[in-house]
Amino acid sequence: MNADRIVKAIRDVPDFPKPGIVFKDIAPVLGDPDLFKLALDLLQYRFKDRKLDKIAAVDARGFLFAGALCDRMGLGLVPVRKKGKLPYKTYEETYDLEYGTATVAVHQDAFAPDDEVLLVDDLLATGGTAAASVSLIEKAGGRVAGIAFLVELSFLNGREKLAGYDVFAPVVY
Repeated sequence: MNADRIVKAIRDVPDFPKPGIVFKDIAPVLGDPDLFKLALDLLQYRFKDRKLDKIAAVDARGFLFAGALCDRMGLGLVPVRKKGKLPYKTYEETYDLEYGTATVAVHQDAFAPDDEVLLVDDLLATGGTAAASVSLIEKAGGRVAGIAFLVELSFLNGREKLAGYDVFAPVVY
């Protein structure tokens, strides 16, 4: 299984969300059922033999992949959301983006002690969002068994912030 068809479908959007940023738009992958299935197959295959209890999904595009993977793998979904979007007691983590700062949150009771958790998001850039999400999972009692992205922007060195974790992305720029 390879990701060549997905790479060809992802389009570059220059100067979004601000000048100098080239946004990797996965909308064409999401809009094509065969490509979306291929993306899910690639992500699932890497972690299919792992003992997992939950999938944590990063707001918002991570939800798209994680929800489908949860259904396929028979796992529960835990949303990692932007600050102020979860209605119950939360842990919060603030981090730097490539173009600003943000805060994410997770429910304090999202994980049973030592739940094995797969963290899923669409794209790894500087690693700030993923590192903050890892911190939240661990604060809430989970253990990060792996981290999956559809796309990695390797030139931004995001993996450095995730050293010691099993990080996977089938599409790397």
